[in-house]
Amino acid sequence: MAELWMPGAQKLDIGDHAPTDGGPAKAIAHITWDKNATAASPVALVPYENLRSYFAGGGRTVAPHVLWDPFTGRVCQFVPANSRSKSLVDLAGATRTNRAGSVVIQIEALFFPYCRVNGVTYAQLDDTPCKGWSELHAWVKSWGVPDAWPNGRPENCTRNEYTWETKAGWYPHKGVPENKHTDPLTWPAFPAAPKPSAPPVTKPTYEPFPGASWFVMGRKSPIVAAMHDRLVAVGCNRYQSSANKDVIGSGDKASYEAWQRKCGYSGSAAQWPPGKTTWDLLHVPNV
Repeated sequence: MAELWMPGAQKLDIGDHAPTDGGPAKAIAHITWDKNATAASPVALVPYENLRSYFAGGGRTVAPHVLWDPFTGRVCQFVPANSRSKSLVDLAGATRTNRAGSVVIQIEALFFPYCRVNGVTYAQLDDTPCKGWSELHAWVKSWGVPDAWPNGRPENCTRNEYTWETKAGWYPHKGVPENKHTDPLTWPAFPAAPKPSAPPVTKPTYEPFPGASWFVMGRKSPIVAAMHDRLVAVGCNRYQSSANKDVIGSGDKASYEAWQRKCGYSGSAAQWPPGKTTWDLLHVPNV
């Protein structure tokens, strides 16, 4: 069962809970964008603690569900998953953007373009280490939000209101009706599903047909002995001519031709060497 509070996240309940309206499950991608920087003039990232305090205090009226630090993996959650949060513009009389789904989980990534962290400048969110993204994604997905961007990824999206109302998935802030923001610009890719493990390699139950050319007089092999035992089991070994049952001899030839006749073949079709059809029917055990 999905957890109301993300496992591993700091729970800082601001207490402003309200139900959603139902409908397709959604997640909304935001970035904090609390500073304006450029490639020529990068700016130090605002401390995580500052934003956490803001959303728990004076900024609680615009708080998301989750504040995520992609540089450290820290996550703080302010309202439970089944409550609306208030990070989206919601105009009176139109779609209720913060409530339009069974869940509308809003995630604010601590980031702005050309922020500087530990001396490194990051132009895009998906350039960051994205620590904690797999865990955050898994929690959101547990609430029925599929790995899809119905209005397009952040790099190229629309604000199609019909799609918003009818399709589950992830929406960039830029792709939500009534909202004029352009964030988050980019977002990390969905974690790839693990590849299913390859089935164990097992030996076949029965010896595969070795080919007609394999059956030559004098060949010695454990397969010959296994064939001999099966011919005994099906009542076709009355022609045995050698005590060495692991060596192909004239008795084996006669025995196998008897087996082919027993399988319904006659004339030249019943003659040595064995054919694949009768070999498969003989069920010579794997050796």
